[in-house]
Amino acid sequence: MANYTDSIEKLIESLIKLPGIGRRSAERMISYILGASKEETKVLAEAIVKVKESVRFCSLCHNLSEEELCKICQDSRRQKDVICIVEKPSDVTAIERSGSFTGVYHVLLGAISPLEGKGPGDLKINSLLSRIKQNSIKEIIIATDADTEGETTSLYLTKLIKPLGVKLSRIGLGLPVGSNLEYADSTTLTKSLEARRII
Repeated sequence: MANYTDSIEKLIESLIKLPGIGRRSAERMISYILGASKEETKVLAEAIVKVKESVRFCSLCHNLSEEELCKICQDSRRQKDVICIVEKPSDVTAIERSGSFTGVYHVLLGAISPLEGKGPGDLKINSLLSRIKQNSIKEIIIATDADTEGETTSLYLTKLIKPLGVKLSRIGLGLPVGSNLEYADSTTLTKSLEARRII
C-alpha cells in the first residue's frame, strides 16, 4: 500500500464514498488534482460547494432545480396535462436526452423496496395524487425501472391512479427487464415511450 500523506489519505477516504469510485479511481483523481493548477482545483471545489448550496428539489415535480420550480415545470411549451412518473432525477435527464417527450414529470425520489425498508410513504406519491386531482391531467405515463422495485411501484401506482379516471400507460418495448432508465440510450427510450401501453 502506498505511503500517502494524511491529507491525501483523507481525500481518498472521501472520494471512495462516491458511487462507482474505488481506491484506484480515487488515487487517479488525486493524481489529476495534484497536477492541475491551483485555479482549476479552486474552480472544482467551488463548483461542488455551489451545487450543494443551490440545488434543491422542484416544489411541484421533485426534479433537481435551483429555483422553486425546475426548468421543465416553468417551460410554457410543455404539455402540462401529460405527466411521466419516474423514480429519480437522472431518469428525467435520460428521457429528455431522447427528445421524444413533451409533457412534464413527477419524480418519486425512489421506488418501493421492502428489502431496503422503503415503502410508499417514503416516496412522493401524495403530491402526485394531489397534482392529478387538482389539475386537468389527460394522461399519466409510468416510467419506473423495469426491475422488481420498479414493477412493484408501478403496480402500486396503478391501483391508486386507475380509479381517478385518468388515461394510464406504462412505458413498453425497448427497455430490458432488470435495467435502469438512466443507462438506456436515446433510441431505446424513444421506442419505449412510443410503445407505452394502457394499463
